[in-house]
Formats: sequence, structure tokens, C-alpha cells
Amino acid sequence: MDSFPQLEISNSENNGITISTGNTSSAGTSSSSSPSTLSRYENQKRRDWNTFGQYLKNHRPPLTLSRCSGAHVLEFLRYLDQFGKTKVHTPICPFYGHPNPPAPCPCPLRQAWGSLDALIGRLRAAYEENGGKPELNPFGARAVRLYLREVRDLQSKARGISYEKKKRKRPPPQQLTAAPPQVQPPPGEG
Repeated sequence: MDSFPQLEISNSENNGITISTGNTSSAGTSSSSSPSTLSRYENQKRRDWNTFGQYLKNHRPPLTLSRCSGAHVLEFLRYLDQFGKTKVHTPICPFYGHPNPPAPCPCPLRQAWGSLDALIGRLRAAYEENGGKPELNPFGARAVRLYLREVRDLQSKARGISYEKKKRKRPPPQQLTAAPPQVQPPPGEG
């Protein structure tokens, strides 16, 4: 696996994974809009997309995007794990399942599930924005979804904290008729 380029990878609290090839000049950037007019998300998505393209180019044998599958996406995610900053305790670690371990341990550092999930979301969107068909999107492959679920569950158990799915806030239902509120009698009466 030494055939991959030296990528600059950083994990920030706000953005998750930032990957760049360290290559500041690129021949394909002839767009009329300057990078400062793009949102942080758009800039991040562009960097992630370029880095994945570089990963495919340096793959042995080199891959084209049209031949890329969910298995290649999983290989890329596993490659990124070496740059992770999230301690993931193994089941044999005495701190397995403890959210705040009292001492250091030799457990590996990995990419956090949330960072991987956000990265896949950006790459999935970039794939379609760059002409890929949604039904052929390797970032939306079943294997990738299962891998992310597995990483989430593993990290959840290792930390002793479950990931709760964010509940969407729904606007209160509007009533068509103004019915008086019903008052429940106190317990014991009735």
C-alpha cells in the first residue's frame, strides 16, 4: 500500500476530515469563480473530490472513476484511518466502553465515524455534480453504508456512548378549528 501519494490530512473540530494532495497548482481549475466566493462546504467538497481523484490515479493499477466501485471507496476509507485522531478502544482494553478513560492506552487512533459520514456525503454529492449517475454512485453503495454503520456501532460501543439519530424539528400542527383544550381530571377523581 506504499503506492499512495503523500496526502496532507488534518482533522479539525468543525470540518471533520480535510484531505489535500499538497498540490497547489492544478491544470483543471479554469473556472471563472474564485475559491473565496465558494462556501466552506463547497471548498471542502472540491478538495475531497480532487483528493479522491488523486487516490484513484495513484492506485495500482490506476483506476478511472467509471471503474470505481464501493470496494474502492472502502479501501480509501481504510487508508484514511491511519490519519485519524479518535481513540477507539478494542474489546480487550480495560477502558473499553468507558467514555472518559482515566489513563492512556495503546488502542489505535481512527477516523471518527461522523467525519467519515460527512466525507462520504460530500463525495457522493460531488460525484453527481461531476456527471455521475446517482444509481452508479460508488459512494452510495450498500457496502459503504454498511461499513459506516459498522464503524458507528463499533465506536459507540468502544466509547460507551450511543449515537442518537438527530430528530428533525417539525413545526407544530396547525388546527383547522379552534377546539377548546381538554382538561384531564387529576388522578383519583373520576
